Amino acid sequence: MERRDFLKTATAASVSAAIPLNAQTSQATSQPTKRPESPNMIYRELGTTGERVSAIGMGGYHLGKQKDSAESIQLLHSGIDRGITFLDNCWDYNDGISEVRMGQALRNGYRQKVFLMTKMDGRTADEYNKQLEQSLGRLQTDMIDLVQFHEIIRMEDPDRIFAPGGAIEAAVAARSAGKIRYIGFTGHKDPVVHLRMLETAQKHNFHFDTVQMPINVMDAHFRSFEKEVMPVALKQGIGILAMKTFGDPYILKSNTVQPIEALHYGLTQPVSVVITGIDNTQTLDQAFEAARTFEPLDQAQISSLLARTATAASEGKFELFKTTNHYDGTAANPKWLG
Repeated sequence: MERRDFLKTATAASVSAAIPLNAQTSQATSQPTKRPESPNMIYRELGTTGERVSAIGMGGYHLGKQKDSAESIQLLHSGIDRGITFLDNCWDYNDGISEVRMGQALRNGYRQKVFLMTKMDGRTADEYNKQLEQSLGRLQTDMIDLVQFHEIIRMEDPDRIFAPGGAIEAAVAARSAGKIRYIGFTGHKDPVVHLRMLETAQKHNFHFDTVQMPINVMDAHFRSFEKEVMPVALKQGIGILAMKTFGDPYILKSNTVQPIEALHYGLTQPVSVVITGIDNTQTLDQAFEAARTFEPLDQAQISSLLARTATAASEGKFELFKTTNHYDGTAANPKWLG
């Protein structure tokens, strides 16, 4: 089947298919947790979970890059104290250092102030369970609010996860055991893979709580998650987590958009959270400045931004996560998949 034909078929199927409410593995039944909120931050509903989280999330990868752990912990504490409640991480970030440092930062009552998310690479139940136990230990918690299947970037990834003995079985069991509360997935390569994951989930009567995807000022011009995946996820009541706002950081290097503009564009979309890399006090201040000054962009402002980025974005050369393997950790380390 051609990619274009699959997109049309998958979109139609995903929008029209009903999710059985009585399916055993269909949806989380966790009760929402109330967390402190600050006037310095924007808060939004996380899909249909009932959770309220900060509209700016701290990206975990960048929190493992500081010279020592004290600097990472200070950044996390500052972000949380000022109002960020959504924390992003992954089992493989910086060989586990990102989770270790986040776990250290969440001592002394900070864990209760945040909605904690991390990701697993394992496609089999055994590998998922092994990684989950390691993440729980590193993060120094007995429960993670949201765990997402990481790097859904291959057409076969949904089949492996939903196969007998696949990672979905481990995730649902972990949710039933109280080790995790919500289940989602991420990916950055091609919207057709996201749509296939959503279609496969529906075939198995499963409802994802969240989906993470690139949302930025260039995405609309090339393999657009915003155009192709976001409408389907919204129809299904799935919380959308935006990433790659700055193209990590190649979109900014294109000199077509400023950081605050890029964050405002992401926040204008119907997303629950814009996850952004924060590796120093300057980028932390920048995130809060974006929240402080945010007003939804009107259509004229959006059109102007997209016109400004159209030429640079047309071939995806500033969205290297779509066009190269540079960001594909599981391609470089296939053993992580199990």
